[in-house]
Amino acid sequence: QVQLVESGGGLVQAGDSLRLSCTAFGRSFSSYTMSWFRQAPGEERKFVAGINWNGDTTLYADDVKGRFAISRDNAKNTAFLQMNSLKPEDTAVYYCAALLSTVVVLSADDYDYWGQGTQVTVSS
Repeated sequence: QVQLVESGGGLVQAGDSLRLSCTAFGRSFSSYTMSWFRQAPGEERKFVAGINWNGDTTLYADDVKGRFAISRDNAKNTAFLQMNSLKPEDTAVYYCAALLSTVVVLSADDYDYWGQGTQVTVSS
């Protein structure tokens, strides 16, 4: 079992930055692919970014590429999402997810564990 706890969300203005953290409690954090998803009201949960177990592979959704950066610190059992140049359309609940795999996958249905979510609101 792995428990994921997100932090770092908040209310910011367009153009600002936020850094989300996802800390894992459990065994073998370094064995998991870690990803971030987001869900806006009335929409499906969508893939934002993912990183494989050792950090040498990252994937991003097209609408965040160049603005967001995912990273991880296996020694601290924590994954991060640095979000720069935030836009109002980035407003959503952000979830971190863990998948026992060596590759990054985009489908939310494939992930084994989820955090509780953290709200990010970007005002114009």
